[in-house]
Amino acid sequence: MFLFLSKLLPLFIYPLGLSCLLMIAALITLWKRPQWVALPIATALIILLLGSSGWVSKSLVRSLEWQNLPPAQFPQAEAIIVLGGGVKSASPPRSWVELNEAGDRIIYASRLYRQGKAPVLILSGGRVDWKGGGTPESADMAEIAQTLGVPASAILEDPDSHNTHQNAVNVGKILDAKGIKGSVLLVTSAMHMTRSLLIFQRQGIKVIAAPTDFQITQQEIEASQRNWQAAALDFLPDTYYLHQSTKALKEYIGLIVYRLRGWL
Repeated sequence: MFLFLSKLLPLFIYPLGLSCLLMIAALITLWKRPQWVALPIATALIILLLGSSGWVSKSLVRSLEWQNLPPAQFPQAEAIIVLGGGVKSASPPRSWVELNEAGDRIIYASRLYRQGKAPVLILSGGRVDWKGGGTPESADMAEIAQTLGVPASAILEDPDSHNTHQNAVNVGKILDAKGIKGSVLLVTSAMHMTRSLLIFQRQGIKVIAAPTDFQITQQEIEASQRNWQAAALDFLPDTYYLHQSTKALKEYIGLIVYRLRGWL
C-alpha cells in the first residue's frame, strides 16, 4: 500500500496535479462565490508558468545533480551497484528490452566494469504488476550488460526491489552474502544520487557516487548566460521543462518522506 500511495499522493503536489486541483476549485468557486474565482485560476497559471520555465527547471535540477559530481578518476571498488529505472521490458510490440532516458545507468555501469573498476555488477530492480509487470528490471539490465560485454558470471541480481530503500536493503544482503565489506560504486541518475547515497549509507554500505544521466551541463548554463535568445526561451513554458521540474520535486519530496520514515 505504501508503494501505491507513494506514487499517487505526490501527483497532487506536482505542478500539473496541483494546477488541476486549483482549476477544480475555481469551478466550485464560480458556482458558489464567483467573485473569488480569479484567485485559484491565477495561482494555477503561475504554478504552470514557473514549473514549465527553463529558468526554474534548470535551477531545481542543477541543485540536485551538481551535489555529487563524478571525480576525474574513480578508485578501485569491490562492486558496482546499478539501480533500476532505466529499462523497459520486452513486452509486445517490443521485440527486445528497450532503454528509457535513465538507461544511461546500465550503459555507464557496464563501461566502468570493462574499465576494470570492480569485478562484479549488482543489478537492483523489480517490476510492479499494476504498472505493467514483465520480467524484473534486474534481468533486463543483465541482458543489456551482457550485450555490452559483461560476462554473466560477473552479474548478481536483486529482482525484488520496488523503491530505493528496498534497493539498499536487498543489495546490503547480497554484499553480506558475498563477503563484500569494502567500497562499492553506486550508479544511478545524477538527480537521484543524493537520496540514494543517504539511503545506502544508512544501511552501512560504503558507497562512492558514480552519477550518470545528467540533464544540466556546464555548457548549457553558459549558453543561457551569454546568449539572449537562449535566455528568452528559458522563460517561456515548455512541457520538457515541466517534466524536469516534476522529477526534481519528486526527489525533494522523497527526501522528506524517507527522512520521516527513518530511511535516511
